[in-house]
Amino acid sequence: MKTTGRNLLKVIRTTCAATLIAVFASCCSWEGDIAFSGPVDGDMLTEYDGIVTNGRLKIKVGISAPPGAHMKVNGIKARYKDSIYLAEIFLTGYRNVIEVMERKSGKKQTITIYWLRNYTNRYRLSLDDNIWFLKDISENSSKYISIFENPYLGFLKEVHDTYGTKIHINIYFQTDDFNLSQMTDKYKDEWIRNSDWLRLSFHALGNDPDKPYINSGYDEVKRDCEMVKEQIRRFAGEELLGPVTTLHWGEATIEGCRALKDSGYSALAGYFNIEEGKPVVSYYLDNKKTLHLSDRFIWHDNQEGIIYKKLSIVINSWSLDEIVPLLDDLKEDPIKSGFIDLMIHEQYFYPFYVDYQPDFRQKVMKAIGWAVDNGYKPAFLSDCIFE
Repeated sequence: MKTTGRNLLKVIRTTCAATLIAVFASCCSWEGDIAFSGPVDGDMLTEYDGIVTNGRLKIKVGISAPPGAHMKVNGIKARYKDSIYLAEIFLTGYRNVIEVMERKSGKKQTITIYWLRNYTNRYRLSLDDNIWFLKDISENSSKYISIFENPYLGFLKEVHDTYGTKIHINIYFQTDDFNLSQMTDKYKDEWIRNSDWLRLSFHALGNDPDKPYINSGYDEVKRDCEMVKEQIRRFAGEELLGPVTTLHWGEATIEGCRALKDSGYSALAGYFNIEEGKPVVSYYLDNKKTLHLSDRFIWHDNQEGIIYKKLSIVINSWSLDEIVPLLDDLKEDPIKSGFIDLMIHEQYFYPFYVDYQPDFRQKVMKAIGWAVDNGYKPAFLSDCIFE
């Protein structure tokens, strides 16, 4: 093409402008802040957070940064769209480090997230505040041939035999005139034979007072936890223990949670709700982290090395007719309903308890029947959240 004077002037102007922009950009420092808009540090992702292809999970990473930044995510250039930078990356294993870098300034930020391959379409039944059934078994050890002659534990075996349910029982050390040191070890072999579907774990020293560990330090929680675990090993066997529990009232200091982790409990379940502007049954998590966990139902505190799991439903808090609609609503959100965590408290099983629920059995069967009908398979939580 023949270059006219006018075309030549246009080329010169364009070249000069591009050169000036490049020089200006190279001389200016980028002072903006980098913030992950999703996922965030500690998030535990499933196939519902992206697309599984060739054994990898493809996800979008969102970055908040000022316009004009040059963002890269794990070396991949991020596109600026609708006031956010986006990049698609692949997760290849359980633990994944994501690095974001602004090319001009060299600023970097990293987070660690997790891919849960076996988490979705699973469920378990957990039970809190347990001790009375153990007292009954011990007091009737001369009469009971099997631990499942106890009506409560017998019902739980019926649940397992009917649906294959994995059942997790959180227990106290003591109640009234009984403590675990008095629990007979006569049935230890039977406990072990049923360890494929049954778990026992520390809950608290006892039922009272409320929120027993809300202000407790490391030593108190560690002492009580080890007391319960020692007795579980003695009368039921190491096979009944695992890395998951629910602390009584779900309130604890960070030091108390460190004690639980050091005792082997690296995953803790709770309600993770906000009531009257404050977190409840949320251990030491602040409002921001509690709200985030309520949105996703699971989160890994990378600083402490503890996983937190929100319970899906506290069965005894609802009428029999309310259980299925509540679970139906939950299923509408696949992020929240990947693993269904069904929970109920022991006390409501007994006619002598002031708040006895005569439909205890029907409620449990209704909730588990819903899980089975909706394609959920039985699993211990620990089988689904660790590498």
